[in-house]
Amino acid sequence: MVGSQSNKNPARIPALGFRALALVVLSILLMWLDNREHHLDAVRRVVGVAVYPIQIVVDTPFRAWSWMREQSASKNQLQLENSRLRTEALITRARMQELAALKAENERLREMLDAREQVRGEVRVAGIMAVDANPYRHNIVLDVGSREGVYDGQAIVDASGVVGQVISSGLTTSQAILISDPDHALPVVVNRNGLRTVAFGTGAYDRLNLPFLANNADIQPGDLLVTSGLGGAFPSGYPVATVDSVTRLPQEPFAEVTATPAAALDQVREVMLIWVRAQDDGADDE
Repeated sequence: MVGSQSNKNPARIPALGFRALALVVLSILLMWLDNREHHLDAVRRVVGVAVYPIQIVVDTPFRAWSWMREQSASKNQLQLENSRLRTEALITRARMQELAALKAENERLREMLDAREQVRGEVRVAGIMAVDANPYRHNIVLDVGSREGVYDGQAIVDASGVVGQVISSGLTTSQAILISDPDHALPVVVNRNGLRTVAFGTGAYDRLNLPFLANNADIQPGDLLVTSGLGGAFPSGYPVATVDSVTRLPQEPFAEVTATPAAALDQVREVMLIWVRAQDDGADDE
């Protein structure tokens, strides 16, 4: 049995070698024919059509993975871009607000300079450091004091009109009262006819009362009230308020008259202090 098996093996080896040689020759022949005559193009197309679905099935997972990776990268890139744009928008808005604030400040200072040319006597621009938190007291703190020559009772105005007056001057700062404070009274005159009266603060920034005008007094809405110069604190002729309502009550001796301050007392940022003592002394000497 062993001898018979050993006799069969040598016979198989030449057969296998012949088959391999035949396949090589056949392959070379087919390649030569395909190169010369292109006889296998139709076969190649048929095989390609048959293999295409298999290629699609094999390639689908790779395409899906590539698509998911691209979508994830695009989403992350969009999120980063949106975050960057939001940050730039916030910075731009902040800069615009800063520029708007600087523009408003420049306009206020320009108005102050224009008004300064019209003010008689020595003046000095001062900034407001603080505002009294008490809603019933309209007091402010200025950044100048007696070291700069500020004195108690000194008049304070802005580009629009009278603001108030100093009530306490320290060395480097001063406390002032606004004309809207309930404890403040200011002698005024109706610019149209010279009618004199007193304007009192009401505790509201946008309203003054004139309680001592008789029912038959010649006053009407729209009349401009200016400082009368009486009392010596305020020089005459500076705008104080504009009359907005006049109510005449027959059963009462006085009319109800209210006025709107010329200065925006709740928005003022810079003020001008007026020195009138020298003028007052000269007037007393005369």
